[in-house]
Amino acid sequence: MKALLFRSKDEPLRIAVIETPQPAAGEVLIRLHYAAINHRDLFLWKEKILEKDIIPGSDGSGVVAGVGAGVDAGWIGKEVLVNPSLYWGGNAAIPSEKYEILGVPTNGTFAEYMVIPQNYVYPIPQHLELKEAAAIPLASLTAYRALFTKARLAKGEKVLVTGIGGGVAIFLLQMAVASGAEVYVSSSSDDKLSRAVSMGARAGFNYRDPDWVDKARAVVTGFDVIIDSAGGSGFEALTELANPGARIVNFGRTAGNEVRIKPSVLFNKQLTIMGTLMGNDQEFADMLAFYERHQLQPAIEAEYRLEEYEAAIALLEEGRHFGKLVFNLASS
Repeated sequence: MKALLFRSKDEPLRIAVIETPQPAAGEVLIRLHYAAINHRDLFLWKEKILEKDIIPGSDGSGVVAGVGAGVDAGWIGKEVLVNPSLYWGGNAAIPSEKYEILGVPTNGTFAEYMVIPQNYVYPIPQHLELKEAAAIPLASLTAYRALFTKARLAKGEKVLVTGIGGGVAIFLLQMAVASGAEVYVSSSSDDKLSRAVSMGARAGFNYRDPDWVDKARAVVTGFDVIIDSAGGSGFEALTELANPGARIVNFGRTAGNEVRIKPSVLFNKQLTIMGTLMGNDQEFADMLAFYERHQLQPAIEAEYRLEEYEAAIALLEEGRHFGKLVFNLASS
């Protein structure tokens, strides 16, 4: 089969023809049709040093082509997507020591075939095509846990989603709007802000504008829930915009690891600041049910053949996209 392989941050990615895996007991073999690329992949390629070739990729959809011992043969021929949140364990609040995200160290979805335990395989929502289904798993699971498990979002609350345009942020916008929240967004791109408003955001704020905090306050007095993927020096402004008793949830560091917070703002406002990452098995099932119940459609910016991975990476690094970037593995 054809696959995209990664060796280390010092060696380039490469396309290779390798042996097609075979399902062991409890596993299924999936003929992958689509896979989606995430910022997590960029971080791994730049920072992670591996000791052997690995197939990256956390998001994928396709058709079950075979099953191992102990798996119902009725799965064969079904259109499925993969839950990339592996080995979470029995504590719903935090993952186990065995936890991993598909793509490292377990081979991922940037290949024509993959094997994975059957319990991480789900039928795609009936209203979606395979390409759309491939865009959902990692980003949508992260968004669902951040909004509903961590922030406990309630109907009518005011929500700020930072960095609109990336995959998770768009899922956050869609889900928050669908749940009846009053949603606002931030971005460095006026075009992305406009597109977010067309998807249901009440207003958008360009954080490149030095007066954006004051302009946000002029539109809305404060936010009950803030979901952030950036961290960095701008995090302090989020605490200033938070209402008393607000919940701030972070799942990323695209603006850097250094974060400043004024303790007086934190304790005077009785703020709750939480971190989150991915989600557990029940949250994945609940996320799919939510997505299907509200008939949500993922935003997809562009489609590439696997051989065009350099172009996909370049677009992701530039940050010009609005929505997910997917590989068409059936055409590679």
